[in-house]
Amino acid sequence: MADKKYVIGVDYGSDSVRSVIVDSANGEEISSAVFYYPRWKAGKYCDPSQSQFRQHPLDYTEGLTETIRQAVAKSPEGLADKIVAISIDTTGSTPVAVNEQGVPLALLPQFAENPNAMFVLWKDHTGVQEAAEINQHATKFDTNYLAYCGGIYSSEWFWAKFLHILRSDAAVAENTYTWVEQCDWLPFLLTGGKNAKDIMASRCAAGHKALWAEEFGGLPPEEFFTSLDPILAGYRDKLFAETYTSDQKVGNLSAEWAEKLGLSTDVVVGVGAFDAHFGAVGGQIEPYYLSKVMGTSTCDILVAPNQDMQGKLVAGICGQVNGSVIPGMAGLEAGQSAFGDAYAWFKNLLLWPIRNIVAENPNAETDALLNKIEEQLIPVLAKKADQLPLTEKDEYAIDWLNGRRTPNANQMLKGAFFGLDLGTDAVKMFKALVEATCFGAKKIVDQFIQQGVQVEGLIGLGGVAKKSPYIMQMMADVMNRPIKIHKSEQTCAIGAAMFAATVAGIYPKVEDAMKAMGQGFDAEYHPNPEKAKIYAKRYQTYVQAGAFIEEHLTFQK
Repeated sequence: MADKKYVIGVDYGSDSVRSVIVDSANGEEISSAVFYYPRWKAGKYCDPSQSQFRQHPLDYTEGLTETIRQAVAKSPEGLADKIVAISIDTTGSTPVAVNEQGVPLALLPQFAENPNAMFVLWKDHTGVQEAAEINQHATKFDTNYLAYCGGIYSSEWFWAKFLHILRSDAAVAENTYTWVEQCDWLPFLLTGGKNAKDIMASRCAAGHKALWAEEFGGLPPEEFFTSLDPILAGYRDKLFAETYTSDQKVGNLSAEWAEKLGLSTDVVVGVGAFDAHFGAVGGQIEPYYLSKVMGTSTCDILVAPNQDMQGKLVAGICGQVNGSVIPGMAGLEAGQSAFGDAYAWFKNLLLWPIRNIVAENPNAETDALLNKIEEQLIPVLAKKADQLPLTEKDEYAIDWLNGRRTPNANQMLKGAFFGLDLGTDAVKMFKALVEATCFGAKKIVDQFIQQGVQVEGLIGLGGVAKKSPYIMQMMADVMNRPIKIHKSEQTCAIGAAMFAATVAGIYPKVEDAMKAMGQGFDAEYHPNPEKAKIYAKRYQTYVQAGAFIEEHLTFQK
């Protein structure tokens, strides 16, 4: 271990944060720790019926401290002295209002319980009206400022959320200096930042969610924002003109955080990015392979040589940004607003009566039974669904339970089931729901191909990819193409570790870190030709049904 160097990858998900200590020479995972956000787990500051999902910064800071300290404690003695770098990924767009010192307002006593002063989680859709206004407003300008974010702005993104918060809460608006992404704030925090002007903006976050584009020389002009709403006056200049790719250094660990974490101030901290982008790197993405990070939602990442994308803009996706994934290459992002969340919704629906009956008569025996049912429900549904025959007349579902991210973002859409009869049971509905999420994935692939970007293969990453052969086999059948599954269960954290190794100078570029530290693939699913034919016909019905819902049944939030 004398000449070894280790790095830490920190992955902030929707429900928890995970830190992994990795051997920079070969990608071996030395130790890891997970922290589930206690306030989020208790349902605080959220209102799902209004699509409001907020997270307290203390969930993040406590998780950062706990996971790194635990991971270090689990490591061999003396290893902490060999840790040279940390990089962080987060969900996104997950921004927060901060004061001039860069402190999130929720960390100030007067805002400690105010959801509007907290991080607005990626899946918060309270800004749907603001997103619609941005889309309409953009048509008034000769320059199409939405060109590099797929042509449609989403309520999941930076400006829609910012504008909604400013309009909704005068006290927050009065105390807001600027607005910061989670993936930018955490490196600023770790390096002891004291002035919001010094926050280094991630190219990934700014380009995909905040309308920053090289081609426009940065953000749209001040007039774009003030003519949208005068309340935005002045904020553009408090944000960022420059952005930074994740192979660059923010600074060194501050003395305060070095002491908290049990590390050295020699540890360098890299520029942050979004989880799926780091996950694609950890999953060893290749040009024109669609990397599908499958968790509560999906984020689909594709990289292409910049020269191939000259003069080519893909409409209806979540943006294309030079260097957002791999510096020097175009990064293209798409995804689904609900994937694992759709299965979790169905699980909770089925468990509602059991949970409430148990709550009326709690005891150790019933609690144990409930825990067993909760653990086994989805695996049993998948097993039984896999045994069902497949026909063109089976039940259908539309997967827009949290709106639609791609193609063509529309967060006002709703999900649906149809073709139900008195013979429809929970297993058949689950099968239809899984199929709908796979059809939604196919719609994304079709969008890339129709826009002139080839998709040569599929890479599956994340919890769903690793743990559900049933879903992955259906994905291969629906796509009618193979999908290979990455060996690592922590591709986002491993991707962060690869960037940390690059920031530390161990590798000259992240592609070298990917080659040395990548763990390879341990499964591949191939399509069943007979099922693929049936799914192709059913897919056309899914498309038609979705078009009907979008035209006739769009609901206001």
